[in-house]
Amino acid sequence: MRYYQHDKFEVVSLISLLYIRSLMKKGLIFDMDGVLIDAMPFHAEAMRLAIMEETQHDIDKKIVYLLEGLPGSKLVTEIFKREKIGENIGDIVAEKISKRKKEIFKEIQKAKVIDGVKELVNDLKSCGCLKAVVSGSSKEEIETILDENIGTNNFDLVISGDDLKEGQGKPDPAPFQRALQKMNLKPSEALVVENSPLGVEAANKAGIPYIVTLNNSPLDISSDFGSLKLKEGEQNSRIFKDTKAAAYFLKDWCCK
Repeated sequence: MRYYQHDKFEVVSLISLLYIRSLMKKGLIFDMDGVLIDAMPFHAEAMRLAIMEETQHDIDKKIVYLLEGLPGSKLVTEIFKREKIGENIGDIVAEKISKRKKEIFKEIQKAKVIDGVKELVNDLKSCGCLKAVVSGSSKEEIETILDENIGTNNFDLVISGDDLKEGQGKPDPAPFQRALQKMNLKPSEALVVENSPLGVEAANKAGIPYIVTLNNSPLDISSDFGSLKLKEGEQNSRIFKDTKAAAYFLKDWCCK
């Protein structure tokens, strides 16, 4: 009789534990360009051509990777500042270049899904992990590229630059905070997957843990990611050469 009672207690406890675990949702917040989709080379080239048309100045395309996440005209203004292109740029010219860059990107982009991403997304679906895409690109651009390569419906949430107030692009934490709110998650229940210094800075400001997947980025971890704030011994678990290499870590974190 005692054995039966003990066994019944064990079963009830197991059911309770499984129920509690079912309520403990976790979520991954992905940047799109450079993490899910190999679109950054086309963004960098489109910006180079747009600035060249307006100023005859040929920028170093690495700066586009370095400043990825800044909203349109603000990105142009910062590039002018860092590249020391003529006098201070006005808002009208910055907006003109930003608009032209979008036109060129649409014309030249042939972005493809990054190796291993489709498999990762399918595996995460099977375990109930919440998945969000947070990008500074326009809603139309995100949906077009995602639908062509992965499928927007494979994500629980998509936040674009159109969903944010002016100036709320990365490194402002607002995009990630909005994602948390929409998914009903605490910062500790989410993990950001980024490839840019400004994205990492935004994650830090939002108090959300993160990893970096470099993929084809020309950026250097030691010199270009000053906001990483890694503790000793953390680099191997936070920095990955590409999204495919991070897949096991992401599945283990979100599905267990």
